[in-house]
Amino acid sequence: MYGPPGSGKTTQARLLGIRLHLFLFDTGRFLEGVVYDPTRAKDPKIIAERKNFESGKLVTPSFVLKEVTRETKTVAKIGLGIVFSGSPRTMFEAKGLIPLLEKLYGKKNINVFEINVDEKESLKRNSKRLVCKVCESPLLTNFYPSKKPKHCPVCGGPFYKRSLDNPEVIKVRLKEYQERTRPIFDYLRKRGYTIHVVDGRPAPFEIFNKIYGGFKK
Repeated sequence: MYGPPGSGKTTQARLLGIRLHLFLFDTGRFLEGVVYDPTRAKDPKIIAERKNFESGKLVTPSFVLKEVTRETKTVAKIGLGIVFSGSPRTMFEAKGLIPLLEKLYGKKNINVFEINVDEKESLKRNSKRLVCKVCESPLLTNFYPSKKPKHCPVCGGPFYKRSLDNPEVIKVRLKEYQERTRPIFDYLRKRGYTIHVVDGRPAPFEIFNKIYGGFKK
Protein backbone atom coordinates (compact mmCIF):
# COMPACT_ATOMS: atom_id res chain seq x y z
CA MET A 1 0.00 0.00 0.00
CA TYR A 2 1.43 3.31 -1.12
CA GLY A 3 0.17 6.85 -0.77
CA PRO A 4 1.20 10.26 0.58
CA PRO A 5 0.94 11.01 4.31
CA GLY A 6 -2.68 10.88 5.44
CA SER A 7 -3.90 8.96 2.39
CA GLY A 8 -5.22 6.13 4.57
CA LYS A 9 -2.78 3.48 3.37
CA THR A 10 -2.25 2.04 6.85
CA THR A 11 -6.01 1.88 7.48
CA GLN A 12 -6.43 -0.05 4.23
CA ALA A 13 -3.43 -2.27 4.99
CA ARG A 14 -4.92 -3.08 8.40
CA LEU A 15 -8.34 -3.92 6.92
CA LEU A 16 -6.80 -6.08 4.23
CA GLY A 17 -4.59 -7.82 6.76
CA ILE A 18 -7.62 -8.71 8.89
CA ARG A 19 -9.62 -10.01 5.93
CA LEU A 20 -6.79 -11.99 4.31
CA HIS A 21 -4.95 -12.99 7.52
CA LEU A 22 -1.79 -11.07 6.63
CA PHE A 23 0.87 -9.61 8.89
CA LEU A 24 0.55 -5.81 8.90
CA PHE A 25 3.94 -4.21 8.34
CA ASP A 26 3.45 -0.50 9.00
CA THR A 27 6.94 0.72 8.10
CA GLY A 28 6.46 4.16 9.67
CA ARG A 29 5.35 2.73 13.02
CA PHE A 30 8.03 0.04 12.83
CA LEU A 31 10.77 2.64 12.33
CA GLU A 32 9.25 4.84 15.03
CA GLY A 33 9.62 1.90 17.40
CA VAL A 34 13.23 1.37 16.31
CA VAL A 35 14.39 4.98 16.69
CA TYR A 36 12.64 5.36 20.07
CA ASP A 37 13.70 1.95 21.39
CA PRO A 38 14.98 2.71 24.93
CA THR A 39 17.48 -0.16 24.74
CA ARG A 40 19.16 1.51 21.74
CA ALA A 41 18.68 5.15 22.77
CA LYS A 42 22.42 5.87 23.15
CA ASP A 43 23.44 4.22 19.89
CA PRO A 44 24.92 7.01 17.67
CA LYS A 45 23.29 5.50 14.58
CA ILE A 46 19.87 5.48 16.25
CA ILE A 47 20.34 9.08 17.44
CA ALA A 48 21.13 10.19 13.87
CA GLU A 49 18.17 8.31 12.41
CA ARG A 50 15.86 9.71 15.10
CA LYS A 51 16.75 13.23 13.93
CA ASN A 52 15.82 12.28 10.35
CA PHE A 53 12.57 10.75 11.52
CA GLU A 54 11.54 13.77 13.58
CA SER A 55 12.31 16.21 10.77
CA GLY A 56 10.02 14.40 8.34
CA LYS A 57 12.91 13.21 6.17
CA LEU A 58 13.11 9.54 5.26
CA VAL A 59 15.32 7.41 7.47
CA THR A 60 18.60 6.39 5.77
CA PRO A 61 17.70 3.74 3.13
CA SER A 62 20.53 1.32 3.98
CA PHE A 63 19.48 1.37 7.65
CA VAL A 64 15.80 0.85 6.74
CA LEU A 65 16.55 -1.99 4.32
CA LYS A 66 18.59 -3.83 6.93
CA GLU A 67 15.88 -3.51 9.61
CA VAL A 68 12.96 -4.31 7.27
CA THR A 69 14.75 -7.25 5.62
CA ARG A 70 15.39 -8.91 8.97
CA GLU A 71 11.76 -8.49 10.04
CA THR A 72 10.42 -9.66 6.66
CA LYS A 73 12.43 -12.87 6.75
CA THR A 74 11.15 -13.57 10.27
CA VAL A 75 7.51 -13.17 9.17
CA ALA A 76 7.99 -15.30 6.05
CA LYS A 77 9.72 -18.02 8.08
CA ILE A 78 6.62 -18.56 10.22
CA GLY A 79 4.45 -18.84 7.12
CA LEU A 80 2.58 -15.53 7.10
CA GLY A 81 1.91 -13.24 4.17
CA ILE A 82 2.61 -9.51 4.58
CA VAL A 83 0.76 -6.33 3.74
CA PHE A 84 3.18 -3.39 3.71
CA SER A 85 2.11 0.16 4.44
CA GLY A 86 4.50 2.51 2.66
CA SER A 87 7.45 0.23 1.99
CA PRO A 88 9.86 0.13 0.27
CA ARG A 89 10.22 3.92 0.38
CA THR A 90 13.27 4.61 -1.81
CA MET A 91 14.84 3.11 -4.92
CA PHE A 92 17.68 1.72 -2.81
CA GLU A 93 15.21 -0.10 -0.58
CA ALA A 94 13.08 -1.26 -3.54
CA LYS A 95 16.05 -2.81 -5.33
CA GLY A 96 16.86 -4.75 -2.17
CA LEU A 97 13.39 -5.64 -0.90
CA ILE A 98 11.38 -6.42 -4.06
CA PRO A 99 13.69 -9.25 -5.24
CA LEU A 100 13.59 -10.66 -1.70
CA LEU A 101 9.77 -10.61 -1.68
CA GLU A 102 9.69 -12.30 -5.09
CA LYS A 103 11.95 -15.04 -3.74
CA LEU A 104 9.96 -15.51 -0.53
CA TYR A 105 6.41 -15.22 -1.91
CA GLY A 106 6.52 -15.43 -5.70
CA LYS A 107 6.07 -12.55 -8.11
CA LYS A 108 2.44 -13.41 -8.92
CA ASN A 109 1.50 -12.96 -5.26
CA ILE A 110 2.74 -9.37 -5.02
CA ASN A 111 0.14 -6.63 -5.56
CA VAL A 112 0.80 -2.88 -5.55
CA PHE A 113 -1.75 -0.16 -4.71
CA GLU A 114 -1.42 3.62 -4.54
CA ILE A 115 -4.09 5.51 -2.62
CA ASN A 116 -4.30 9.06 -3.95
CA VAL A 117 -5.19 12.25 -2.10
CA ASP A 118 -4.03 15.75 -3.00
CA GLU A 119 -1.60 17.82 -0.92
CA LYS A 120 -4.31 20.00 0.61
CA GLU A 121 -6.22 16.96 1.86
CA SER A 122 -3.04 15.35 3.17
CA LEU A 123 -2.18 18.45 5.21
CA LYS A 124 -5.72 18.67 6.57
CA ARG A 125 -5.88 15.03 7.62
CA ASN A 126 -2.45 14.88 9.21
CA SER A 127 -2.82 18.17 11.08
CA LYS A 128 -6.00 16.86 12.77
CA ARG A 129 -4.86 13.26 13.27
CA LEU A 130 -5.13 11.64 16.69
CA VAL A 131 -3.87 8.12 17.38
CA CYS A 132 -4.78 5.75 20.21
CA LYS A 133 -1.90 5.10 22.62
CA VAL A 134 -3.10 1.54 23.22
CA CYS A 135 -4.33 -0.03 19.96
CA GLU A 136 -2.71 2.59 17.67
CA SER A 137 -5.93 3.10 15.70
CA PRO A 138 -6.24 6.55 14.12
CA LEU A 139 -9.38 8.47 14.98
CA LEU A 140 -11.52 9.00 11.86
CA THR A 141 -12.70 12.47 12.81
CA ASN A 142 -15.04 12.80 9.82
CA PHE A 143 -17.07 9.88 11.18
CA TYR A 144 -16.74 10.52 14.92
CA PRO A 145 -19.29 12.96 16.40
CA SER A 146 -17.30 14.30 19.35
CA LYS A 147 -15.56 17.69 18.97
CA LYS A 148 -13.19 16.91 21.84
CA PRO A 149 -12.67 13.14 21.73
CA LYS A 150 -11.08 11.60 24.81
CA HIS A 151 -11.47 7.87 24.29
CA CYS A 152 -10.64 5.61 21.36
CA PRO A 153 -13.84 4.12 19.88
CA VAL A 154 -11.99 0.85 19.27
CA CYS A 155 -10.51 0.11 22.71
CA GLY A 156 -11.35 3.10 24.93
CA GLY A 157 -7.72 4.15 25.26
CA PRO A 158 -6.39 7.73 25.36
CA PHE A 159 -5.20 9.61 22.26
CA TYR A 160 -1.91 11.24 21.41
CA LYS A 161 -0.64 13.35 18.53
CA ARG A 162 2.41 12.07 16.65
CA SER A 163 5.45 14.36 16.45
CA LEU A 164 5.30 13.98 12.65
CA ASP A 165 1.83 15.45 12.38
CA ASN A 166 2.50 19.16 12.25
CA PRO A 167 2.18 21.19 9.01
CA GLU A 168 5.88 21.94 8.47
CA VAL A 169 6.96 18.32 8.95
CA ILE A 170 4.07 17.11 6.77
CA LYS A 171 5.26 19.35 3.92
CA VAL A 172 8.70 17.74 4.13
CA ARG A 173 7.14 14.27 4.14
CA LEU A 174 5.03 15.11 1.08
CA LYS A 175 8.12 16.31 -0.77
CA GLU A 176 9.99 13.14 0.20
CA TYR A 177 7.13 10.99 -1.07
CA GLN A 178 7.00 12.73 -4.45
CA GLU A 179 10.74 12.85 -5.01
CA ARG A 180 11.96 9.61 -3.43
CA THR A 181 9.06 7.16 -3.24
CA ARG A 182 6.94 7.64 -6.37
CA PRO A 183 9.90 6.95 -8.73
CA ILE A 184 9.74 3.37 -7.44
CA PHE A 185 6.57 2.90 -9.51
CA ASP A 186 8.56 3.07 -12.78
CA TYR A 187 10.95 0.46 -11.41
CA LEU A 188 8.03 -1.79 -10.49
CA ARG A 189 6.39 -1.37 -13.90
CA LYS A 190 9.64 -2.38 -15.58
CA ARG A 191 9.56 -5.55 -13.49
CA GLY A 192 6.07 -6.29 -14.80
CA TYR A 193 3.88 -4.97 -11.99
CA THR A 194 0.66 -3.00 -12.38
CA ILE A 195 0.17 -0.04 -10.02
CA HIS A 196 -3.50 -0.08 -9.00
CA VAL A 197 -4.44 3.55 -8.32
CA VAL A 198 -7.32 4.12 -5.89
CA ASP A 199 -9.12 7.37 -5.01
CA GLY A 200 -8.44 8.07 -1.32
CA ARG A 201 -11.30 10.56 -0.81
CA PRO A 202 -14.27 8.22 -0.09
CA ALA A 203 -14.96 6.63 3.30
CA PRO A 204 -12.42 3.94 4.23
CA PHE A 205 -14.95 1.11 3.87
CA GLU A 206 -15.69 2.17 0.30
CA ILE A 207 -12.01 2.22 -0.58
CA PHE A 208 -11.56 -1.18 1.05
CA ASN A 209 -14.44 -2.68 -0.94
CA LYS A 210 -12.79 -1.50 -4.15
CA ILE A 211 -9.39 -2.93 -3.17
CA TYR A 212 -10.69 -6.20 -1.75
CA GLY A 213 -13.02 -6.61 -4.72
CA GLY A 214 -9.95 -6.84 -6.93
CA PHE A 215 -8.68 -9.81 -4.93
CA LYS A 216 -12.06 -11.60 -5.07
CA LYS A 217 -12.03 -11.38 -8.86
